[in-house]
Amino acid sequence: MSVQSLLIFLLVGAIAGWLAGLVVKGRGLGLVGNIVIGILGAFIAGWLLPQLGIYIGGGIVGAILNAMIGAIILLVVVMAVRRA
Repeated sequence: MSVQSLLIFLLVGAIAGWLAGLVVKGRGLGLVGNIVIGILGAFIAGWLLPQLGIYIGGGIVGAILNAMIGAIILLVVVMAVRRA
């Protein structure tokens, strides 16, 4: 993986995590936490969405939307675990 690919990956993760934090009632986890949630969310959505027959277009916008959906799912699970 090149440095440019890594930076794009981190940027997509940061944007997706930040957007997910806004959608899930402002429950962001800070910059580093948002990047981690966004990256993990991308992996979750990359596995889960095709299993459900949902395919989001390619490109940077598709990657951000895909990661954001996964990050929202992950934040909801984290909030449920914290409440329990």
